[in-house]
Amino acid sequence: MAAVKACNVLITGANRGLGLEMVKQLLEVNCPKRNIFAGCRDPIGPKCAELKELAKKHPSIITIVHLDVNDPCSIKESAKTVGSLLGESGLNLLVNNAGVLSPGTMLSTPDEDMHKAFNTNIMGPLIVIKEYLPYLRTAAKACGESGMSCDKAAIVNISAVLGSMTSLPSWYSQFPAFSYNVSKAGLNMITVCAALEFKTDEILCVAIHPGWVSTDMGGEKAPMDSRESVERVLHVLSSLTETQHGGFLDYTGKTLPW
Repeated sequence: MAAVKACNVLITGANRGLGLEMVKQLLEVNCPKRNIFAGCRDPIGPKCAELKELAKKHPSIITIVHLDVNDPCSIKESAKTVGSLLGESGLNLLVNNAGVLSPGTMLSTPDEDMHKAFNTNIMGPLIVIKEYLPYLRTAAKACGESGMSCDKAAIVNISAVLGSMTSLPSWYSQFPAFSYNVSKAGLNMITVCAALEFKTDEILCVAIHPGWVSTDMGGEKAPMDSRESVERVLHVLSSLTETQHGGFLDYTGKTLPW
């Protein structure tokens, strides 16, 4: 069982895959003051049906937020909405989960796939971080204790081993996804820069590889289901301190090479 005790949590791409599973598992943890802000691109669409059912069952915990990471205006409006509900406690945990993956080599990848990957996997998380930073800072100050943790104030970027320049050669021939590789490497750099800039705020910043998971993105051949992946990721998050600040970890807590 996950032991993340963060009271106020925002998850992007929360209507399916790992994001939806994270919402489900956070609900299983006894945390009386928890508020989960579930961001999704189309709250009234069919792909949000399961999340809406969860929100109906747990109206005091789950708030569905219109948040399209490809639309800066949507991100800004979502931050205003969430900020009005947070009050003086701030945002404890921001999970940049929304992402896209298109297969293809460097030569076969269309320009539009590159633009989509950059907008969704790099620019989206970057703008989300900027817009929600004031609420993360509020949470860090409200804690009243030194140190870093995901329960205090943290930015977690869901990355991938495919964004590791060191590890990529062993994966590329069997799983070429050029636009995804490049964009996740960019997300990793955002994590490093955020860690440097927000260190004095005591906002923990990490990138996490959740494993190869059998979601819409990972495909049916993936060896791990979303339940196992999220269980492991949340276990890792619950144990993070300033020691892992600015790090790139996998779902077991192992440090990955950049």
